[in-house]
Amino acid sequence: MLKVSRWQPLALLAGLLFSGLAMAADSNDPGYTTLDEPTQTEAPDGKIAVTEVFWYGCPHCYDLERPMEKWVRQLPDDVAFNRVPAPLGKTWAKHAAAYYTAKDLGILDKTHLAFFDAIHKQGKRMTSDDAIADFYSNYGVDRQKVLDTLNSFGVKSQLNQAMSKVKSWQVMGTPTIVVAGKYTVTPQSAQGIDNMLDVTDRLISKVREQRSHQSDQSSN
Repeated sequence: MLKVSRWQPLALLAGLLFSGLAMAADSNDPGYTTLDEPTQTEAPDGKIAVTEVFWYGCPHCYDLERPMEKWVRQLPDDVAFNRVPAPLGKTWAKHAAAYYTAKDLGILDKTHLAFFDAIHKQGKRMTSDDAIADFYSNYGVDRQKVLDTLNSFGVKSQLNQAMSKVKSWQVMGTPTIVVAGKYTVTPQSAQGIDNMLDVTDRLISKVREQRSHQSDQSSN
């Protein structure tokens, strides 16, 4: 755990930012925040979009990720899950680029948790192109191809899209879970990392009920 001490100032900053966000939580149903302006989602028609906004360098994200992986495998068919890495600073953006690079190279399933481990268990910063290329080359990808992808137009475009989404969701720190482009769940709003997935489950049920009610009204 001492190896992640370099991230503690950022974690503290995220906590302070989240404290302000938590004050806006729904007073009738604490645990989440309702966005003033809901955003459109990219989920297929009829599916409830759930998005995890994360940063590889975030210790709270690291604590959440393995429970999240198990939770995702058990999601019902009407829920569409995806991740968005938050490019909220220079290091954040480099890690976000690493995420999209792995995704474009088709190795993300193998590298996602391992990238977290490299930072939080092995003490690697993973903030340079060379470090990322060396890491991904261990997964059967040519090192130069990693470098080319990391600096490609496609990855840069995905970074810009990620920043737009993060801004529209009013994300001020990680981890943040966004449900249906309307509700956000943070460690502070949920009163702890351990409660975030339970609150998210409750929001999924809430959205499902809202849609059912709207469907009933439109049919009458």
